[in-house]
Amino acid sequence: MTIRRLFAALPLFPLTLLLGASAPGPDANTAPSPAAPSDAQVLVQSVSALGTDAGPVGARALVEKVEAEQRAQSASPDAGGSASVAQAPDSGTAGEAVAATPPEDSRPVDARALAEALASKDAAAFEPGMVPPMPVPSREKAPPFGKLQGLPRAQDLVARAKLEGNKLVVKGGKNAPDQVLTIDPGLQASLTKIMQNYQVPYGAAVVLEPSTGRVLAMAEHSEAKPELRGLPIRAVYPAASIFKIVTGSALLEAGVSADTEACFHGGKRRLNERQLEDTERDGACYSLALAMGKSANVIFAKMTSKHLTADSLKRMAARLRFNREIPFAQPLDVSLAYIPEDGFALANTGAGFGDVYLSPLHGALLASVAANEGRWVDPVLVEPEPFMPLPEPEPVLTPTAAHELTRMLEETVTHGTARGVFRERGFQVKDAVGKTGTLADREPFRDYSWFVGFAPKDNPRVAVAALIVNDPKWRIRGSYLGREALRLALERIPAPVELTAPAGAAGKH
Repeated sequence: MTIRRLFAALPLFPLTLLLGASAPGPDANTAPSPAAPSDAQVLVQSVSALGTDAGPVGARALVEKVEAEQRAQSASPDAGGSASVAQAPDSGTAGEAVAATPPEDSRPVDARALAEALASKDAAAFEPGMVPPMPVPSREKAPPFGKLQGLPRAQDLVARAKLEGNKLVVKGGKNAPDQVLTIDPGLQASLTKIMQNYQVPYGAAVVLEPSTGRVLAMAEHSEAKPELRGLPIRAVYPAASIFKIVTGSALLEAGVSADTEACFHGGKRRLNERQLEDTERDGACYSLALAMGKSANVIFAKMTSKHLTADSLKRMAARLRFNREIPFAQPLDVSLAYIPEDGFALANTGAGFGDVYLSPLHGALLASVAANEGRWVDPVLVEPEPFMPLPEPEPVLTPTAAHELTRMLEETVTHGTARGVFRERGFQVKDAVGKTGTLADREPFRDYSWFVGFAPKDNPRVAVAALIVNDPKWRIRGSYLGREALRLALERIPAPVELTAPAGAAGKH
């Protein structure tokens, strides 16, 4: 598996260079004795430290190290025509490599052997996002929120923008034009005010126009660290049950219907392997749609175990831009997702308990895929010039799967975990759909509370993501902030006017 990951991460061009590198001549006595390991075996031993988290950066560091040693030995009078293989540091840090300590029964592996061993493995087309670009932190052992860093002001367009009329404008320099942001100043101020009034320890709300990707609000507030900026674009928050959108999409693609039922017991807080088995203790049965609405962990774990492979879940996560950079006008963290290969760990991840991290901006984009009938649209923060064509949306789900996913997300608001907050008198949002997510760190305690969704269901005008990171005592959750983001955004964005012919014009041509 290590070699397969390495090959998947390497472009063909470096392999061509390696294949053309100098190797021992035809007269050189390089054949191993019957007891000696083959080149491929030595390669496996030498690069095993890269593991599953090294990603393409670690693989490239390995190859570059081999190339460098090959060149150095070629230039040396004592060069023997072979290069020793390097291994990446345990952390998988980009661009760093150290000489490996070879096993007792190993010998140096030259660049040709490296390339041939890689090329002999499965050469299936590599899809971006199938391998995390960096090590994925353990949610239980090293929550990345503890290393949260603010966005420097020079990179923070929203903080630098000044209000001109009803637009936020970032002034350009001598050779740079002004940048007009897509942000709605009134909506941005209203959402920020909500978080300030409730004194949330950490909070972020993002509002998008799904069809264009225009960011209408990217609000944030931290009572714990008032100077902190960049909360909407950081991917240090566990995706929790928001990842059920990815799992649900993969299940739909695998042929599971939103009406497919499964029975279960327990699993509200955590899962165990016995719950994946159908037993007489399974006292409740939900359809996949209702399981999405009520965030039934056991059903998602069971269906992941029965219908999905690691490959199918990885591919869906990659399509939905996990482990991939998303183009944006200011820095945006990559949302990392580690998908275990099989067994209970895979089922646990499918239910939302895995090592998967998400930024609020990416959360709003996930909701936008269903709103856009399965098409991915990159986010836009700076108003494009009139002559600049917008990128074409990329289909990532079939329209049928997107409609089924929307029906599943509707259950969250009508019968599921957000039913109460969306039924509050005077604050309803007609035809809203969405998904909640909740997960907590133990030490120190942090409660991550999510809502992502869009409205109206049949003619989406806005998509949102809301996140609150609470202390043990909390005043609002993500579903409240998400509802308010939808409600306030729809009030500020008028519904499209339907053009109808005058009654007197009927029958006239």
